[in-house]
Amino acid sequence: MKIKLLKNMEFGIFICCIILLVIGSIALYSSTQETNYQELKRQLIWTAISIPIMVCVIFIDYELIAKASPFFYGLFIILLIAVLFTPVVNGATSWFTITESVRFQPSEFAKVFVILFLAYVMTKIQEKGINEINRPTKLLLLLATVGLPVILIIKQPDYGTAIAYLLATILILFVSGIDKKYIIGSIVLIIITVPILYNFVLPEHAKNRIDVFLNPDLDPRGSGYNVIQSKLAIGSGQLFGMGLLKGNQTQLGFLHPKTTDFIFSVIGEEMGFIVAGAVIITYVVLINKSIYVAKTAKDDLGSYIAMGICGIFIFHMLENIGMTIGLLPITGVPLPFVSYGGSSLVTNFICIGLLLNISARRQKTIFVD
Repeated sequence: MKIKLLKNMEFGIFICCIILLVIGSIALYSSTQETNYQELKRQLIWTAISIPIMVCVIFIDYELIAKASPFFYGLFIILLIAVLFTPVVNGATSWFTITESVRFQPSEFAKVFVILFLAYVMTKIQEKGINEINRPTKLLLLLATVGLPVILIIKQPDYGTAIAYLLATILILFVSGIDKKYIIGSIVLIIITVPILYNFVLPEHAKNRIDVFLNPDLDPRGSGYNVIQSKLAIGSGQLFGMGLLKGNQTQLGFLHPKTTDFIFSVIGEEMGFIVAGAVIITYVVLINKSIYVAKTAKDDLGSYIAMGICGIFIFHMLENIGMTIGLLPITGVPLPFVSYGGSSLVTNFICIGLLLNISARRQKTIFVD
């Protein structure tokens, strides 16, 4: 049985992760020398912890994991409420501090179980009929399933992670065959609500980030400082980079935080356009293979889980890289497998484990319209 699973498995997904992890580790090596490589050492420890977890996820049938998702969904809702009462760290109450160097971010892990629970609920609804998903009451139930954790994450506040949940939900609903009227209605609603949210809901610091994104020179020594330094770093790397340990913005402390939000800037400055481009291509391959897994999954449950995970990776890649080059507002979203962070790394490897799990149990045929 295990041999059959291995034959079907989409190993290209795992190879993409290893490539990104290696490049990220090299960037962390260069950007953490002043701290005696503490972040790099912890990242390697978290990698050693994450890979066995991924292997366990692969060999437990994803249907069983999905059946357990209601319990974990409820658990993480409780954790997302509890984390709101923790001390503020970097302007947000997003972490439980376990030790001085170890913090636990429930919103990261919750991504997996919200996707699993949403996919599980959708398949249960569709058992009663393929068009059940288009009934307003059922659709509201699905949106409430995602809306509750999203509201709690916004309260932290962590707008970037909240948007990741929403994009994953949109992709899952899209592949489920949702009626076009809901898609059109959602687009109209977004167009109407975005100006209202900006003017009356968003806190001042969030508005500043958007204003600075549109014009970094509004506050070059304050809110616009990080993105200006990031673009300088990436631009100065040119084709082949300035060399490891030789980047001006990286080594002189102008990039912050260079091990998490702006790790791509370190890559661009010290390794150059070729390696930075290779990172983007690797993500494109990873996302493409994730979509292929969704298309070839043996059932709707596998397709929904794979597309939800794909949505998470798409958002994190676009947002992190986009903000470092000034194309998107800064939100503090990490770059999967590249940025430093234990919670993020374990979560991403669990996602990869689920993709490999689904691919191992698939029927290798593509859905035909």
